Amino acid sequence: MNEDTTGGRILVTGGNGQLAVSLAAAGGPRVVKIGRPEFDFDRPETIAAAVTRYKPAVVVNAAAWTAVDAAENEIEAARRANETGPGILAMACAAQDVPLIHISTDYVFSGDKGAPYVETDPISPQTVYGATKAAGEKAVLAASPKAVILRTAWVYSAHGRNFVKTMIAAGAKNPKLRVVGDQHGNPTCSDDLANAILAILARIEQTGWLPGYAGIYHATAQGETTWYGLAAATLEEAARHGRPMPEMEAIRTEDWPTPAKRPKDSRLDCGKLKQVFGVQLPHWQPTVVRTVDKIISTD
Repeated sequence: MNEDTTGGRILVTGGNGQLAVSLAAAGGPRVVKIGRPEFDFDRPETIAAAVTRYKPAVVVNAAAWTAVDAAENEIEAARRANETGPGILAMACAAQDVPLIHISTDYVFSGDKGAPYVETDPISPQTVYGATKAAGEKAVLAASPKAVILRTAWVYSAHGRNFVKTMIAAGAKNPKLRVVGDQHGNPTCSDDLANAILAILARIEQTGWLPGYAGIYHATAQGETTWYGLAAATLEEAARHGRPMPEMEAIRTEDWPTPAKRPKDSRLDCGKLKQVFGVQLPHWQPTVVRTVDKIISTD
């Protein structure tokens, strides 16, 4: 990191997305979050201009095309947001010697390993979304020697659109819910991911940038479950607040067809993150409870 950047500005792309909002809440006035129209991957001229204008100590790229199914038919738009744009951003950061933390996804893997993935496992994306995110990783690493890529998964929070909020709303309206029970992963609250990013930045500020920091890391909550398990945990906590508890049925992936294929088992091993930066996210279950409480208290 540049000289004397302790407490410097953290520029976060992604506007009002879950992670950007969480980072702004956790990071305080250091964090400046930007989005459209000021920063827009569809308008490449805005990318470097934002880095020049704000002169950040570090950039966190939380902007992406995350509509997994829509990406199957919007290939070029997904490519601009997930590959081309992040590559341009990485070049702009490198030109000013600014470290970049880039958010990626478990969708770069096929989900067929049968065990948690480590960073050195070969990627094999099965969707346009996964393929463009994988290409974005490559573009970022090629453009910037000070890039940290964080692959995360199953992101939820008390704000924005996500699975936990969807389940609370669905449980209030439907006496029975059918939820996929054979896809396995690590539910990760954007608040916990934001705190992990701030801890990474604190380590970099403490030591200065070290060449060994660059590269790909997995960053999810501890523990694992299925979408059914996450839905059950969500609705059980909602029921403690007097919300109705619907009857639930676990179904197979084949019973819930989607345009884009979902990985059956995209669990991520986060040991490298702990080894290099001393950072470990908390277990998903207590965080789901706190998030549900927060959602219901603000309804």
